[in-house]
Amino acid sequence: GVLRALVEQQGHFARIGAALAHLREHYTEPLSVEALAARANMSVSTFHEHFKRCTDMAPMQYLKRLRLLKAQQMLIGEGLGVAQTAHRVGYQSTSQFSREYKRQFDRSPGDELPYQSLPV
Repeated sequence: GVLRALVEQQGHFARIGAALAHLREHYTEPLSVEALAARANMSVSTFHEHFKRCTDMAPMQYLKRLRLLKAQQMLIGEGLGVAQTAHRVGYQSTSQFSREYKRQFDRSPGDELPYQSLPV
């Protein structure tokens, strides 16, 4: 009873952990909940339930946040342009990227670009 449930739960955590590692490694690629669930050997609904239990987010919400955080690092740290950054983190549409970035961070991605110093 209880022991079996614990072992089963541990197995779910391990599979979600593997899915998280896969997301972190492949966040730039097109990913679907169906493909992630299949990799974890779970039904979509079971995967979604356990993923949310582990991360407090839905899988696609987690992926979006991961992409946006990586984009923020690129914009600030590497000074890449907005369109180039959007493409690098897996967005097909720069405008969608900009909208989601603004929603996540309350500022536009262009605001992150280092200011170009003006010649004196």
